[in-house]
Amino acid sequence: IVKGLRNGTFKNIVVLTGAGISTGTGIPDFRSPGGMYDTLRPDLITATRKQRKAMTRDPTEVICFDLFEQNQFPYLEVRRPFIVGTAANQWKATLSHFFLAILHQKNKLKRLYTQNIDGLDLQIGLPADKLVHVHGTIGEASCEFCSAPFEGFKDAVVANIKNIYDSNDPDAPKESSNILCKSCSRPGVKPNTVMYGRNLPDKFFDSCEEDFPQAVATTNSAISDVDLLLVVGTSLTVSPANSLVYMVPADCPRVVVNTIPVGEDMGLNFTNDDRDYLFRGKCDQVFLDLAVQLGWEDELFRYFDDMSPQGQAMIEEFRRKSRLTRPAPSTDNEITLDAKKQCGP
Repeated sequence: IVKGLRNGTFKNIVVLTGAGISTGTGIPDFRSPGGMYDTLRPDLITATRKQRKAMTRDPTEVICFDLFEQNQFPYLEVRRPFIVGTAANQWKATLSHFFLAILHQKNKLKRLYTQNIDGLDLQIGLPADKLVHVHGTIGEASCEFCSAPFEGFKDAVVANIKNIYDSNDPDAPKESSNILCKSCSRPGVKPNTVMYGRNLPDKFFDSCEEDFPQAVATTNSAISDVDLLLVVGTSLTVSPANSLVYMVPADCPRVVVNTIPVGEDMGLNFTNDDRDYLFRGKCDQVFLDLAVQLGWEDELFRYFDDMSPQGQAMIEEFRRKSRLTRPAPSTDNEITLDAKKQCGP
């Protein structure tokens, strides 16, 4: 993989990212210990007894349209810190995000498909046509019922939605009240994110058709030119975004960057297959190691002031250990990430 990135073998890279790429910012992901599903407290949420039981049984109920249609408070209360923090630019893009920016600068990035709604991908300077927000973004708001845009959403959330994570928050009301759409007068205002039970943006399907023509339309004679798939920080449990792993050409290497193996139920094979690789570890550490082995660390470090504190700390630690001297270029025999199968920091 390192040799292919270095010598130009990989020129049309598709990246699929999940919540794990953003945990370096301090934003908790959904499914890991400490994530939103693991820490959900239905007893604190404004809901009926039946709705709380449903959320206890399955925390993903919080982001289901069926529940939101009946009661908007669970979604807004759970997401309140995320909505307010995003509007205040509380979080910065991670070291991993900026590695992807370097791929674009080197004309190697074909498309970034992100399942994340945090908007951090918007901070790294990718052109709009290179970036697909599969599940929407939290940076804009509209009415889920009539689609009318809503201005001043953050201020409305601060004023109307209680803080279930801090009952002593002086800026939050003690009880939640509806945020009404200025167009239809219904309480359907929320971030422009895709809920379970709703359609994905057209851009996702249009981009898939362009990037993977042979997979999307079996009658299409066009062949995909995607030559490397990076699957970064995602559990590969959410469809249809996870379908990218089998939409790429049969000879396309697939690299998973994660703390645990994922996607084996979708055909990924990290032990007896020549195309699948697991770079095991936290995303930022893996991409820092990869940048160093590629000799791209200077390019990555130029983003120091713009990246998350965790990324900055990792770079400072690297500089300390290397005593501010650049490591000698690795030879092919020294590239540990070029070793077959499971590779770590």
